Amino acid sequence: MESYSALKTEQLNAAKVREFSAEDKQQTLEILKAYRLAPCARLRNQLVQLNIGLVKKEVGYWLRQSSEGYEDLLQVGCMGLIGAIERFEISKGYAFSSFATRYVRGEIQHYLRDKCSTLRVPRRCLELYHQATRKASELRFQLDREPSEAEVANALGVTAIEWQEIKLANRNRSLLSLDAPMLSLEEGSVTLSDLVPDPKQNSTVQAEDITPLYQALNILEQRTRKILEYVFLEDITQREVAKLLGISTVTVSRQVKKGLSTLRSNLALQQAA
Repeated sequence: MESYSALKTEQLNAAKVREFSAEDKQQTLEILKAYRLAPCARLRNQLVQLNIGLVKKEVGYWLRQSSEGYEDLLQVGCMGLIGAIERFEISKGYAFSSFATRYVRGEIQHYLRDKCSTLRVPRRCLELYHQATRKASELRFQLDREPSEAEVANALGVTAIEWQEIKLANRNRSLLSLDAPMLSLEEGSVTLSDLVPDPKQNSTVQAEDITPLYQALNILEQRTRKILEYVFLEDITQREVAKLLGISTVTVSRQVKKGLSTLRSNLALQQAA
């Protein structure tokens, strides 16, 4: 079984990028000018592919700061890049790379605030906790029984007390159950799982081909797509979107979750085809 640290190393290697050249900057500016005159998916795709390095650079940083996967962060970062493309004003005279980096970083930070744990757990604790799953499985096979806490701790090379602290730290990462009711409405209660993205879904967006993302957007219901565009492309808060559309914030949150889930499912189908 691949260790947690080995997986992180592989993801960090994937996030490495080449330097953004003067030629890249000039080409970006020319395509941006063309896109402003005649917006189309083809030009937008070119801008995303040309500037994907900005996204990968930010993803590389946030991989070290969180337990999120590379592809999930890449997808979110690409949404931030698209938002920057839509809002960049050439007449201002500043560099697109600096402008886009702020949008990409902001989108990833927003995603992590919504999805990740409130409490920060030391990386070593996370790595040891993931290793413990493999060690316990190996011991179970060797001993033909469930290993004791002391045996698991010994296999990890830590004391029994340290192992208990590691388990406690991991448990404290999730202070609320996903089934915990957050709001009570006439149509029923809203749980925490209704308000956050599903961590079991796997993003399949590839840096070399962003086109499927736009194709997937086109199949969403009109209201769901509009909400995603407001939140991710126009950088409008969910509360502001709710006021704009005359619906509740809870409904907006549900539509965001539903839309992202649909996007991931369809991207997965496109990848498998």
